[in-house]
Amino acid sequence: MSTLAEQIDAFFKPFSDALSSVVFYKIEIGSVAVPLVVIWLISAGVILTFRLGFVNIRGFVHGWWLIFSGKKRKDEPGEISHFEALSSALSGTVGLGNIASVPVAIALGGPGAVFWMIVAGFFGMTSKFAECSLAVKYRKIDDKGTVYGGPMYYIEAVFGRLNLAWLGKGLAIVFAIAAMGASVSVFQVNQAHAQFSNVTGINAPLIFGIVISSLVAVVIIGGIKSIAKVTRVLVPFMGFIYMGAGLAILLMNLPAIPGVIADIFQSAFGWGAAGGGVVGALINGIQRATYSSEAGVGSAAIAHAAVKTKDPMTEGYVALLEPFIDTIVVCSMTALVILVTGVHEPFLFVDKGDIQGIELTSAAFASAFSWFPMVLLISVLLFAFSTLVTWAHYGGQAASYLFGKTRQVEIGFKILLCMALSTGAALQLGSIIDFIDSMLFTMAVPNIIALYLLLPELRRDLTAYQGRLK
Repeated sequence: MSTLAEQIDAFFKPFSDALSSVVFYKIEIGSVAVPLVVIWLISAGVILTFRLGFVNIRGFVHGWWLIFSGKKRKDEPGEISHFEALSSALSGTVGLGNIASVPVAIALGGPGAVFWMIVAGFFGMTSKFAECSLAVKYRKIDDKGTVYGGPMYYIEAVFGRLNLAWLGKGLAIVFAIAAMGASVSVFQVNQAHAQFSNVTGINAPLIFGIVISSLVAVVIIGGIKSIAKVTRVLVPFMGFIYMGAGLAILLMNLPAIPGVIADIFQSAFGWGAAGGGVVGALINGIQRATYSSEAGVGSAAIAHAAVKTKDPMTEGYVALLEPFIDTIVVCSMTALVILVTGVHEPFLFVDKGDIQGIELTSAAFASAFSWFPMVLLISVLLFAFSTLVTWAHYGGQAASYLFGKTRQVEIGFKILLCMALSTGAALQLGSIIDFIDSMLFTMAVPNIIALYLLLPELRRDLTAYQGRLK
């Protein structure tokens, strides 16, 4: 007789299979099956980077200046500062993907996947610049100063100008529904409990789920201001813990680092990489980078839309730092820790279903000191919590777009979401995770279409802003 968890998973399977077959439709490149949505995302990053004159390089320093310049923006429209907007968005992307998905990319694509992961993060910086600038430009602010923003507003606006309002509204609704579905981040709860149980020996999935979802509820009911107050402290703190632990392991394995870097480049451009040679390294690296940073998906634009600024371009510059921190810094640290400790080697060439990414990372941390998995556990709990908090806001904003811009709608959705999250650690997640992943990447389709249509306008706005700077 099947358990309740198995019955729930079986209920989602028909929907999951149908949606996944469309969203993750694959083509063969060499011996590697490539989801078209990954090509869709990385192509957008490349095209936007060239068309916007490599703003991800030219605007890198300016982005940091905007965060730390100390300029007061009390009288400007919005709810949170540049730093708070960046922290809120980072809390949604710097999550278990940085810890669990990087080892999977290395195992499937070899060390060369790390190089292509960094390349994808580089181009993703421009995607974030574009979508977050436009989200601020097209946001809605009510008479109480509450911000409602995200790609659904600029999707609707650009199609309206083309006399295709019906299509714009339809695509915006698709985006909002997908955002609500993707916000049910039960994977974060499930994997956090898995690491908690593994380290402490305590297996209480339902209690764990109730506790973490209750903590999430306390933060998210207060809206983006409450979330920003937590994430502005939590994101730097969890980054310090994780990066500090990773750096300690690298220092302990310092002689191995030059060889690891050589392996990364040889695997990235050679034909000896696992899982399909250079193509396998390239595809797995790009795929994991897009999963981690969500550049082009449009999710982070919802958080950045709440920033206090009169000029939308300023938030674009701040937002482009996000994939740099998330992918190029944090994911690279995870990758180097995995490679210098060699825990990935027994898993090269194996099937994806046989790889437990978070267990590989835990083993790498344990190779330094037996108590290092406890440090990783703290990082996992913080990463999972921060992701849950931010995605709850994304889902609430999407619900407000669909059902009315009222406090009651947003709070009602968040309460229902927390009830669903409380069961996350006790669920069997196969089909449910496939369904949620499909919803996440469905968001990229209408979002990137709108980015292409708004690209001429974005170029004009960028040129005007740069002129004012000079």
